[in-house]
Amino acid sequence: MTTVFATCDLCDVHKNDVSGAFRVLPPVFRDFGGTRTFSGPVWTVQCFEDNSLVKAALDMPGEGRVLVVDGGGSLRRALLGGNLGAAAHRNGWAGVVIDGCVRDVAELAALPVGIRALAPMPLPTEKRNQGQSNVAVHVQGVWVMPGDWLYADEDGIVLGTAKLV
Repeated sequence: MTTVFATCDLCDVHKNDVSGAFRVLPPVFRDFGGTRTFSGPVWTVQCFEDNSLVKAALDMPGEGRVLVVDGGGSLRRALLGGNLGAAAHRNGWAGVVIDGCVRDVAELAALPVGIRALAPMPLPTEKRNQGQSNVAVHVQGVWVMPGDWLYADEDGIVLGTAKLV
């Protein structure tokens, strides 16, 4: 079942929230997936130029969740490529938001999954099995918690501590 929403409408409703329950990610993310609008509960990975835990997460059943990856904003290595994008789709993830880079852009665009990242970068990561999963992460100055709800469309990405729609 697809949830119908518009991030602009969510912002109109929650624009005066000062509790931190509603957050908006900065407009630095580019759209790389075949699905432009997606939403779901958040699962997080914190890593730096090592996508071992990204792979581990996307190999799990996604159950309509959105993987949010705090890659430290690195533009030097791609944390997701065609194979992991295909795993995200195959395993039922609604989307992936990466504070870092992706590769295999043409393959990602053909997949029916939402994928947002900072930029394309053809260089892959090293596999060192470093990082953390399902922890609070800091993405572009905004805290993202496991279990938050993420909503992404053509206008941007917003987060709520509870389901908003």
